[in-house]
Amino acid sequence: MAIKDKIKKLKKEKNAVILAHNYQLPEIQDIADFVGDSLGLSIEAAKTNASIIVFCGVRFMAETAKILSPQKIVLLPEKSAGCPMADMIDPRGLKSLQSKYPNSVTLCYVNSSAAVKALCDYCCTSANALKMTQNIIPKNKKIIFVPDQYLAQYVSAKLNFNFITWEGYCPVHAEILLEQIMKVKSLHPKAKVIAHPECKPIITDFADIVTSTEGMSKYIKDSIEKEFIIGTEIGIIYRLKKENPDKLFYPASEKAICEDMKKINLEKVLWSLKKMSHEITLPKRVMDKARLSIERMLQII
Repeated sequence: MAIKDKIKKLKKEKNAVILAHNYQLPEIQDIADFVGDSLGLSIEAAKTNASIIVFCGVRFMAETAKILSPQKIVLLPEKSAGCPMADMIDPRGLKSLQSKYPNSVTLCYVNSSAAVKALCDYCCTSANALKMTQNIIPKNKKIIFVPDQYLAQYVSAKLNFNFITWEGYCPVHAEILLEQIMKVKSLHPKAKVIAHPECKPIITDFADIVTSTEGMSKYIKDSIEKEFIIGTEIGIIYRLKKENPDKLFYPASEKAICEDMKKINLEKVLWSLKKMSHEITLPKRVMDKARLSIERMLQII
């Protein structure tokens, strides 16, 4: 029996659902029940009657799925799959920053651990960070934004509002250079440049469109344009090609690869289902507090 068939058989036997982030390997996207961004996947999984969630992504994503589906078993097929940005902030560091600004509220990017989310007032995604901030500003003059300094800078520039920031960033997006995009643009002058807001300001200022991964998918589906330069992790190009076979996609940088996102393969998904590894467990008090920040976001968006 082929490995994909074994996975399908086990998935059915165990009442499991498989989630794959947009940056996952093509083989993982192909066997997933849902492909998308981290929060969207967790929300979809919570709606299903599945008993087990196999999250093909990184740890903070699997934690978010557990927070929204505490009654379900959540598995991360590769235990070491982490997020460098999420690891740049911890509860101790956040508490220290918060103590310096006692009258502030804290808005955290979903790319953060459950323990960090538990200390925050609101959560946001790259898709709704702007809207969340617009809703928070009228009542609060001081907002701590963690951990992504570049997403914070993007929103700040749009709203002419200064956050109290943390110096976190995504190494993959931060290493996409304008010179690389200019080179690709010179080869494909008609291509629209789409960049993720985790990129540096010099990139987002140059881009035609700045949006989340799900925003990229929607924009490209609706666009009459035929060529696109994609300024994010290159894994999403596989999905974009599947959804838009008549359009052409060029990576802003061939080096925009998240090694953690590529750690999961079919063998690890099969092993995860067989051995129920690696299960995500979180203290109830942490989940309950972290869920509040997410629920407050969902009430606004």
